[in-house]
Parts: sequence; C-alpha cells; structure tokens
Amino acid sequence: MAYYYPEPSHTFSEYLLIPGYSDAECIPSNVSLRTPLVKYRRGEEPPLSMNIPLVSAVMQSVSDDRMAIALAREGGVSFLYGSQPIGQQAEMVRRVKRYKAGFVPSDSNIRPDQTLRDILNLKERLGHSTIAVTDDGTGTGKLLGLVTSRDYRVSRMSGEERVSEFMTPMEKLITAPEGTSLKDANDIIWDHKLNALPIVTGEGRLSSFVFRKDYDQHKENPNELLDSQKRYVVGAGVGTRDYEERIPALVEAGADVLCIDSSEGFTQWQSRTLAWVRGRYGDEVKIGAGNVVDRDGFRFLAEAGADFVKVGIGGGSICITRETKGIGRGQATAVIEVARARDEYFEETGIYVPVCSDGGIVLDYHITLALAMGCDFCMLGRYFSRFDESPTDKVLVGGSYMKEYWGEGSARARNWQRYDLGGDRKLSFVEGVDCYVPYAGPLHDNVTTTLSKVRSTMCNCGALSIPELQRKAKLTLVSATSIVEGGAHDVIVKDQNTNR
Repeated sequence: MAYYYPEPSHTFSEYLLIPGYSDAECIPSNVSLRTPLVKYRRGEEPPLSMNIPLVSAVMQSVSDDRMAIALAREGGVSFLYGSQPIGQQAEMVRRVKRYKAGFVPSDSNIRPDQTLRDILNLKERLGHSTIAVTDDGTGTGKLLGLVTSRDYRVSRMSGEERVSEFMTPMEKLITAPEGTSLKDANDIIWDHKLNALPIVTGEGRLSSFVFRKDYDQHKENPNELLDSQKRYVVGAGVGTRDYEERIPALVEAGADVLCIDSSEGFTQWQSRTLAWVRGRYGDEVKIGAGNVVDRDGFRFLAEAGADFVKVGIGGGSICITRETKGIGRGQATAVIEVARARDEYFEETGIYVPVCSDGGIVLDYHITLALAMGCDFCMLGRYFSRFDESPTDKVLVGGSYMKEYWGEGSARARNWQRYDLGGDRKLSFVEGVDCYVPYAGPLHDNVTTTLSKVRSTMCNCGALSIPELQRKAKLTLVSATSIVEGGAHDVIVKDQNTNR
C-alpha cells in the first residue's frame, strides 16, 4: 500500500510570521542578508557566499550574461541557462568574467544604413537612449558614430532617414582607448560633461561604454559579488547527459558554481553526474543539485556530493508538472521538511549543505517566509523575467508593456535534457507554458524594494541575520478567511493614478 502523508502540504500564502521582540538596534540598515551558496564544514567559512539570498533561475527567458552582471552587482548569482550549445554558454560565462564594473558591453547597436524607424524600434525594445553606430551593427564593430535622443526629433522626421544622416559622427565624439582606468574614464566624462564615453580598441572597434549614471550606481552597490580577481561571480546550469563535455568548457571559461538543472533530482542520473564531477575535480568545482521535496531526496543528493540542494517540484508560475503528471508538493511544506533534514545532516556529519527554495514565490514576503522556514536562498524565475535585464523582448500587449516568459518544459524551450528522458531526445508532452509577465523596469530598483521588505520583516521578528531569523521565527497557518482579511477589504480603493 502506498505511503500516505496524513497532513496536507501547504504553500507560502497559507502562512504568516508572528512578530517577536526587537530591540533598538534591530533596524533594517543593520540587517545582514549574507548567506552561504555552497556547503562547508563546521567551524569553517563557506567557500562561496552571497550578499543577498537571491539567484536567478536556469531558464532561457531569465538568465543570460546581462542578467548575471546585473544580479552580481546587487550581490546575488545568476545561473546561465544550459539549454543552448556548449560553446555559446561558455562564451556567456566569459563575457561576465571579462566585464569590469563600470565598463558596459554595448547591446544596443545599429548600422549606418539603417533608418530612424529602426532606432525607435531598438529603443522601444531595449529601453536604451544611447545607441552605437558600427560598421556591422554589433557591439564590437568599428565605431562610426553615436545616436542619442538629442540627434533626432520624431515629430519633424518621417522615420525613413538613414542613421548616417543624423548620427553624431566619429570625428565629433570624445572617446577613450581600451585600457583606460575607470577613474580616468569618469574624469573624462565629468570634464567634458558627457553622458556616455565610448571605449575603443587600437583598431577603432567599440570595446565598451562608461556611463555617467553608472558612477552613481557603482557607489550605490557596495554588495557587489566579486571573485578573488575582482570579477563578477557567475553560475551556470548543466544537464545529466552532456556534462562530460559541458562542465569542462564552463570551468575553463571561469564559472564559479554549477547547478544540475532537472525537474526531479532523486535519480541515478544526478548521482552519476555528481560522482563524475567529484572524480575529476574533487571539491574544486562547486555544483548544486535537485529538485527534491522531502527528507529522502535531500539525503540522497547530500550524500552524493551536492554543494547545495534545490527544493521544489511544480510550484513555478510557468510549471504544469503537477497537473500534467500528478507529482510535487506544496512549496512551504517541502522547504520545512528539507531544511530539517539539512539540520539533521549537519548535526550528524558537521557538513552544512545549503538549501535553495526554487518556485512558489508569488509575493515579496514569500521570500522572507521561505528563509524563516529554513532555506538559505531562493531561486526565482518569473520575478527576474519581468526586468529590463532579462533576455526576452518587451512587447505591447493590450495597451500594457509585457515581457515574454516561458518554461524550460515548454515546447518553445525544447529542453529535453531537463526531464531525464533517457534516449528520447524530444519532449513527449510539455510540463511548462509560454506566456507574458508584466514589465517591471530595472532590476536594481525592484530588488532594492523587495529586499527592503525582507529586512523590515526580519526586524519585526527581532532578527538581524538569516540564521537568527530561522532561530527566532514563529509561523502560523492561516485560514482562507484570514487571507482575505490580510488585504484591503470593505473599502473602495482610490485610483492611485488619478487620486479618485
């Protein structure tokens, strides 16, 4: 007879935190969100930690090199999606590692024979007002000029004008040679009252930009997550089929941490992958595994050598695994059980294996709940897919700007490796959907707001660190009526835009 869990599994929305005593020092500015990313032994420092408890999901529509740079700037880590050619993913890693804070590779470029209409489309799609004009329309082509909003007036132009007719040509630009320090670049910007300074190679090819606005942004990001060589930390997803070719390429490119990307982690495929990594690299290469939803799954992966364990099956906003296959578990219940198993394992072995909650985060406070329930950090897909830095297009749908978002189990992604299908190199059925999410703007602004809420709630619980929150947190299940009571009710809410 099948084993039957007597209690139903629960989601984050079914819980609230009970406030605890907080002293005068318990204010948001004193809260530390630093958290371990990979396993460590009792009494030792974690080999790799993050300054915020957020990582971006291993998804085509979420995590590319641009997202990785933006999130590392805030103190978190992106896991570059693995459902792409090995060389392409390795090159993404190299781009992150080559990136130096303040020197921005140009992703908004155009050829001189294109038109104003192309400029406007590019600006609408990417949101950038400074566009490089290069001979081949790439970010590393020969720089011929720049176009900014000061170079054209839409109301007085047809849209068919060639870029070469109205751009600011190279001979009128102030540039700096490759190798210029960030300090010197910023001095040039301030001395010449520039908004953007192109950095060019000796052959006249565009290398990067330094922007005036980034000077202030750099000052505002003391949590930047850097490696020992002052490069941004970046992760990458791998599968359980081509790992013998993919992992060496990613390691050579400089990936700091890897993650086995699979819909279900309690499998021999994952233990084989982990055994191969340990046999070839020992503990030098850091690799997480998952996903699991119970104690047995955690113990299996921890004993197999995982550096962290991901928790969650079927809880993602684009995931339909539960309704398609009937497997999974409420995310809150899964996190609570796995976190307890993590603590038991730590007591037995002296090895702390961090737990990542993957999926089920709908509202910002769910992050705080997940941390209080015992996870060390959260992996988010939908959350990050809404931002400027995600790799998908911004599109106008029904009068509102949206971003495209699709699951790795969707027909669009065709990520057959993620579903451990043995010799079948195709998806027999889908476990994810292709959809839109509301566009939300820059990552920095949104993450700042989200983490402000997390810090504030932690103070309500009397905690100044994530471990302290886990020790002090008091959680209560709430009824369906209590959930309704928690929002605005029995009132007519004013339109915030018109104040009516």
